[in-house]
Amino acid sequence: MELLELKDLTIHYFTDEGVVRAVNGLTLSVGAGETVGLVGETGAGKTTTLKAVAGIMPFDEGEIIINGKSMKSHALECKQIMAYIPDNPDLYEYLTGIQYLNFVADVYQVSKTQREERISKYADLFELTSDLAQPISAYSHGMKQKLAIISAFIHQPQLILMDEPFVGLDPKASHLLKQIMRDHCDRGGAIFFSTHVLEVAEKLCDRIAIIKQGKLIVSGKTQDVIGDESLEDVFLELEDDDNVNDAH
Repeated sequence: MELLELKDLTIHYFTDEGVVRAVNGLTLSVGAGETVGLVGETGAGKTTTLKAVAGIMPFDEGEIIINGKSMKSHALECKQIMAYIPDNPDLYEYLTGIQYLNFVADVYQVSKTQREERISKYADLFELTSDLAQPISAYSHGMKQKLAIISAFIHQPQLILMDEPFVGLDPKASHLLKQIMRDHCDRGGAIFFSTHVLEVAEKLCDRIAIIKQGKLIVSGKTQDVIGDESLEDVFLELEDDDNVNDAH
């Protein structure tokens, strides 16, 4: 079952030089139980794509289908079953950590028992429990990233979107996040994330999608994409090649 389908997704934005096509006819899918990595250079359109899927950036053409429903006509229902973790979490810094987590739980109508259980579980795992009473303004970038991750899992979303999720995390927290991502997919959820860390994508992803200047240049099962090479080798070759290839 496909939890996410992008069909000819196209997004433009305006600059002083004119109209730029940030995402160009992007078509791909993320199935239940899958971790799919979106790989590309800075400016390739990764963040723009994720923001559109999350419903916080409009798109000009195409379709975003989440669990069989269109983001255009069923935005609220789509957002209820997903979570988005940006690369630089913009949290309510005047709140304490626990106040923020309870706010998110309220938005998604998570029961008192469930929220307490999940907050306790993930805060302990990320060693953030003792900091939850502190204002977010006192948090380091890594602590904010951990809080954003915890908040994403509070309502047990089916689809989780992550933009460069390992930036700012220490090695222990990165390892823990990889385990949590795998567990989420093993339970039938799905993860769609962007990364420029190719080794992470190669080890973690069931499927890889490489984009260049907003256009999909290769996608498929990770092993089919890399063959006997490393993802780094494939990526560098494709960056120098304008030909479109599909590993499906």
